[in-house]
Amino acid sequence: MSQITLSARPTESFTDSLSKLLLVDETSGRKPKTVARLSDWAYLEHAIFRMLCGWCRHTTDWDDKQAWFKHIWESAESVHKLRQRAIEFPGTSGNLDAPVSAKLERLANTVLLAPSYEDAVDGIYDVLLPALNRSYQDYGARANPIHDAPTLSTLHDVLGYKNGMRLWIRDYRRRVPHTTDATYKAAIEAQIQNCGELLRALPVESDDKAAPCGVNTDFRLLVQAARPANAKPFSHNLYALVRADVAHSIESRRLFWCLGYMLENGLPEDQAIWIWTGHFMPFEWQRDIARHLWDEARHGDSGLSRLKDFGISLDEIGWSARVSGEVDEERNARRTPEELAAGKRFMRPQTRRELYEYVRMIGMHAETGHFAVKTEAYNDFRDGGDLESAEMMLFDIIDENQHVQYAHNWLPLLAQFADMEGDDFKAWGEKSRREAKEKMRHWLETDARNLDRSSDNPDFALYQQFLARMRQIKPLSNADSCPPRSHLPM
Repeated sequence: MSQITLSARPTESFTDSLSKLLLVDETSGRKPKTVARLSDWAYLEHAIFRMLCGWCRHTTDWDDKQAWFKHIWESAESVHKLRQRAIEFPGTSGNLDAPVSAKLERLANTVLLAPSYEDAVDGIYDVLLPALNRSYQDYGARANPIHDAPTLSTLHDVLGYKNGMRLWIRDYRRRVPHTTDATYKAAIEAQIQNCGELLRALPVESDDKAAPCGVNTDFRLLVQAARPANAKPFSHNLYALVRADVAHSIESRRLFWCLGYMLENGLPEDQAIWIWTGHFMPFEWQRDIARHLWDEARHGDSGLSRLKDFGISLDEIGWSARVSGEVDEERNARRTPEELAAGKRFMRPQTRRELYEYVRMIGMHAETGHFAVKTEAYNDFRDGGDLESAEMMLFDIIDENQHVQYAHNWLPLLAQFADMEGDDFKAWGEKSRREAKEKMRHWLETDARNLDRSSDNPDFALYQQFLARMRQIKPLSNADSCPPRSHLPM
């Protein structure tokens, strides 16, 4: 399937002619009609961004999750690019979040409130996205390619992201065939028609302005993120055995970081909740979290990819479901037969204080607390000749320096919204990290000594088998000479 480009001729199904699209009229002043179009497009791209965050916890397959996390980031980038183009027009920079028509909200919420996950996939990727792409193509085919070239360049970039989404849905539907619920699809198409097929800017009524997608609905996120039906649970006993040896064995340290990064794939599932909750925050914060989310997804994929290099599969490691938040009893009382059969439970909305505390925990405790041990691992793997494992560590360190900066930048504003303005999050982080180190020291002196290291323990046997495989494929030249290193702070 070829990439969509703005040079593609629109079909008669979405434009009556290839007549020139004039972007000024007698009443335009210094602001062409392009500005209103950019606002409508940015709203719909932001709605898709939120839909992907809302539904991503239903996705089961590892690689499909990775695709969705990347699409979340790319949707945020699409919004950003459209907003950046809007800033270039007079009088727009201070009003990037100007209201748009509530018709767009009704369209977005119709797509969001799908009867099932598979219908949501089709609603987002196979109905709404093509309609939006047709809008971009129509504009690109009819707007003046010289006067408005910067807008056309922006749309070309946005359509490049959409091409990756088109390729994913094509592949996914080959693997997982599905017939879209006819009533649901017809409802979306009716809303698209009510929005003029997205071929013109919609007038904004003073008493009928769009809120963010999902805010005015009872849509709830899954309290437990989905996994394949036959997924083996991750063994935390195996993890404990490896963790206990991290300080004095570089080989155990290498296995630990592969496993630890693999487990980071669960964090973006939680960060999608942050974005869903934080609709009141500036878009720039949402974009930073979207990038953080994609980075953590890549770290998870880095860990699993490195394990695969050593012949270790996800089936052997196990992949537990991730539980987040508390159950919404009222919403769960209204589960559909399909939801009941699938065992799906929905979480109550996250509070602003909970959002603040989650962001504080990740930014000021988890991210900040691992720089020393990660740097030690990077240096040791590099010196031991395993440059791929060293590279895995280095890119994570680089990413997480930025993630800590996100926390410093945004926690003050999050604290205001959460009525936590008096909280010294830096001091909290220092205290939390000290306590974690003390807990680790105590664990190593007590509980770690009682771990079952006998050959009869299948987790210990698997641990030793993993080390042997890694040693055979890529031995570390400093396996016997590397001195003891820091214990993990967590």
